[in-house]
Amino acid sequence: MPDKRTITILEAQQMVDEWIHQYGVRYFSELTNMACLTEEVGELARLMARKYGDQSFKEGEKQDLGEEMADILWVLICLANQTGVNLTEELLKSIDKKTQRDALRHIENPKLLA
Repeated sequence: MPDKRTITILEAQQMVDEWIHQYGVRYFSELTNMACLTEEVGELARLMARKYGDQSFKEGEKQDLGEEMADILWVLICLANQTGVNLTEELLKSIDKKTQRDALRHIENPKLLA
């Protein structure tokens, strides 16, 4: 049965921070975490290329999109925590910006109507 728990972005930031301090000793440096984020995005890209693109899976290769996305989210949350970014606030600002900037852009895009 699937896990029905839900958390907010702020709660996720707090949970990651607590985990780091309890089990991880300390955060990796920001630069190391940036490299880790890039690595995780590459793993998702490889999986997407195999699942939805023209490449085929290698024998024994994992195929869990959710796991790869969660790994990306984990490292992104670490970077946000380290740099004092409130991801909830920033996501809300980003949605507002995109809504104002792109209010008609996509609706009027003939490429999307096909």
